[in-house]
Amino acid sequence: MSSPVDLCLASASPRRKALLEQIGLSCLQYPVDLDETPLPEETAQAYVLRLAEDKARMGMVRSGTELPVLGSDTSVVYQGHILGKPRDEEHCVEMLMLLSGQTHQVMTGVAVCQRDQIHSLLSITEVTFRSLSEQECRQYWRTGEPVDKAGGYGIQGLAAVFVESVSGSYSNVVGLPLFETAELLKKYDIQILERS
Repeated sequence: MSSPVDLCLASASPRRKALLEQIGLSCLQYPVDLDETPLPEETAQAYVLRLAEDKARMGMVRSGTELPVLGSDTSVVYQGHILGKPRDEEHCVEMLMLLSGQTHQVMTGVAVCQRDQIHSLLSITEVTFRSLSEQECRQYWRTGEPVDKAGGYGIQGLAAVFVESVSGSYSNVVGLPLFETAELLKKYDIQILERS
């Protein structure tokens, strides 16, 4: 017998789906496609929150569901600059060398939308990389892992060996901060660990 569906996820990300399943939630995925260009003068915090809310709203329209719809956007931010997904090997190496031996931020906006109600929260995690060589950055690119990752790395994969320390939510760096997500879902009567 299949379990009831708790919410819709406005994302195709297998990582976000796995994180929701980790805390016992079942979701339907409705990927959305929107323009992710930052607005002029937009801060990284405002950017990830705006995209999370836009994704949640678009996911609600696309799914036609009465269930809560979760939208999320994660950005790697270095000295106030948003580092997107790598365009190619050179771009990936450039980003990783920028992060080498430095501390950067991972920011995720999470939004939950149901009918005319929407709530959102921001999670910020500090991540410090050890010093990297250009050769290992190129070898990492050739594994295929960084292709679709913000900032050109996935902490839950091979890039874990680059990470000297994490201050804040680990699940945020993977792509969905579970504390903030659970807090938002309480507003829609979805209680983790209080389910029959």
